[in-house]
Amino acid sequence: MEVADIFRDHGPAWRKANAGRVSLGQLKVMSAIESCRTAALGGHVARCEKCAHTQISYNSCRNRHCPKCQGAAAKEWLAERETELLPVPYFHVVYTLPAAIRDIAYQNKAVIYDLLFRASAETTLKIAATPRHLGARIGFMSVLHTWGSALTHHPHVHMVVPGGGLSPDGSKWIACRPRYFLTVQVLSALFRRLFLEMLVAAHDAGHLQFFGDQVRLADKAAFDAYLTPLRQVDWVVYAKEPFAGPEQVLRYLSRYTHRIAISNRRLVSAGENGVTFKYKDYRIEGPGRYKTMTLATDEFIRRFLVHVLPKGFHRIRHYGLLANGNRAGNIARARELLAVPKPRNDAASADASEPPTHEHPCPCCGGRMIIIETFERGSTPRYRPTPPTTIRIDTS
Repeated sequence: MEVADIFRDHGPAWRKANAGRVSLGQLKVMSAIESCRTAALGGHVARCEKCAHTQISYNSCRNRHCPKCQGAAAKEWLAERETELLPVPYFHVVYTLPAAIRDIAYQNKAVIYDLLFRASAETTLKIAATPRHLGARIGFMSVLHTWGSALTHHPHVHMVVPGGGLSPDGSKWIACRPRYFLTVQVLSALFRRLFLEMLVAAHDAGHLQFFGDQVRLADKAAFDAYLTPLRQVDWVVYAKEPFAGPEQVLRYLSRYTHRIAISNRRLVSAGENGVTFKYKDYRIEGPGRYKTMTLATDEFIRRFLVHVLPKGFHRIRHYGLLANGNRAGNIARARELLAVPKPRNDAASADASEPPTHEHPCPCCGGRMIIIETFERGSTPRYRPTPPTTIRIDTS
């Protein structure tokens, strides 16, 4: 059971029923997922150099919303991040938006998601730089998630933050207190103020659009009245226990950085009664939080496509010491102050004379698979796959 199966079976009817209400980006995501790892995208033929077992592999769509394409992307991305880890505690901080803001974000994804990144990053950097809190220049990575476990619209940012930073003059490493990063209440209050200031500025500049029940919010007085209650409530910001070590940080990153709204593993069934999938009820502690939910197929597709990001929007961003422009130099300086040797790169350079190989070993003997043919989109390969082994059972 895959999301692709649901799209192939029900996508044409859903697109027809929702014509004019689906963005081009959402349509492209549906098309990519439907075509992923099929003959429509072409592929290659690989043969084992030992036993001559032959298999056909179809190309991936590489769309960032595809459930089948994120594993390889995450693996490649993690290999780069592994060399940047420092031997310090790492903390997990999460910033979430109130329901009233989520309603605005539904119609203004690019603007609100960007404000969420900016306000949460500025909050963390400012509080960490304050001498009575940490007094250091820190760096961190932020990852945007837009979903709850039940595919509802729930935008929030996950941060992975090293427990310390460089002193203002860069002469020493300032470590945070053991098992404690920054005061959550202080983060929450500043995040609320900064986000609302940025939101009002975006409204004044005409960057927000309102439709349906929210049309009235285009008026400045109505918009200010809408935001007034949000200034009086606590905004949810929480920090989890520090990770046990660099290996745990990498495991976390592999689960979170390239995650999509729902993986194929969570799907249980799809039929006339709708789509059934597994989810977590975070209001319950213990094994009872794991439940199943059934949605009408049309609603399942709608919820999935809600989480398609605007074109060109970056959902993984780096800030402070880890910002892309000066990351390498800051990491080198931090390693120097922490007396950590520079990580070795033992990867051997590839021999251009070697034939291209398939990334998976032979399923029959474990030998090396050599690519013997590539074929274009919609084409049929010349070579045929090895037939599955037939086991004969003597019933005499």
